[in-house]
Amino acid sequence: MDEIAEYNKARWKALAEADALFTRPKLDLDYQTAKELVNPDQRFGDVKGKKVLCLAGGGGQQSAAFALLGADITVFDISEEQLVRDRKVAEHYGSKIEIIQGDMRNLSTLKQDFFDIVFHPYSINFVPDASEVFEQVAKVLRGGGLYQVQVANPFLIGVKQEDWNGKGYVLKEPYSRETEITYADQDWVYDKNENEIIPQPKEFRHRLGDLMNSLINLGFVIQNVSDNDSMHPDSNSEPTSWDHYVAFAPPWLTILAIYKPDLKF
Repeated sequence: MDEIAEYNKARWKALAEADALFTRPKLDLDYQTAKELVNPDQRFGDVKGKKVLCLAGGGGQQSAAFALLGADITVFDISEEQLVRDRKVAEHYGSKIEIIQGDMRNLSTLKQDFFDIVFHPYSINFVPDASEVFEQVAKVLRGGGLYQVQVANPFLIGVKQEDWNGKGYVLKEPYSRETEITYADQDWVYDKNENEIIPQPKEFRHRLGDLMNSLINLGFVIQNVSDNDSMHPDSNSEPTSWDHYVAFAPPWLTILAIYKPDLKF
C-alpha cells in the first residue's frame, strides 16, 4: 500500500469517527427516495437485476439505494470504516450486498467484463492519475455498460467559500495536471465544534482534457456532463454562503459514459 492509499485510509477513518456527512448510512429510504438518490432522471433505466459496482463509494448510501431498487450490488472501497456502514444497511434492509475492501486503482479482485453499471461518487480526485482508475473500470465493465463518475471541477478545485473578494471567488492554483491541493474542510462536512479532522482533504487536479481524452481513448462514449447535480445556486444569497458560492463556482462535474470497447483508440 503506497502513501496515497495510506493517507486516504487515515482520512476516511477520521471522517467516519467524526460522523461526517458522507459517512452517514441511509437507513430511512424507500423505493422513491432511493430512486431520487441514485437514478432520479432514469439515466440508468430500470436497474432491477443489473450488476452495479459502487466504486470507492462506501458509507451505506448509494449501496442502500441501489439495493432497494433491486440491483445486484458490489461495494468496493479502501476504508473499512466506510464499509461497516454498507454492512449495516445490508442488515437493516435485508439486502445482499457484496463488500470488498481495496484501492480503486487496482480492481483485479473483481470479475472482468461483468458489471452493467459502475457508479463512482466523488473520490477519483483523491488519487493523482485518473486514467489509472479509468483503465481498471474498463476491465470490469461489460460492453454497453454505463459508467458515472463525479469529479472535481478542474478549473475551480481549491477555490473555497471564503475566497470571495467582493466581485468573485479567487483562483489561487495554476491549471496544471496532478497538482496536489490541500485545504480545510467546509463547515457542512462535519461538526467542527467537536474537533477538526487531521488529516485535512488532499486532492489532485485532473485537467478536463485529460479526463475526457482518457475516457475516449479507452472506448467510453460521453453521454452527459452535468455541473449542478445536488446544488442550489443562488447568486442573490449571502456571499460566502454555499448557495452563493456554487452559483459562481460549481465545485464538481458528473460525467456519464457508455463503454464501447470496439471504439478504443
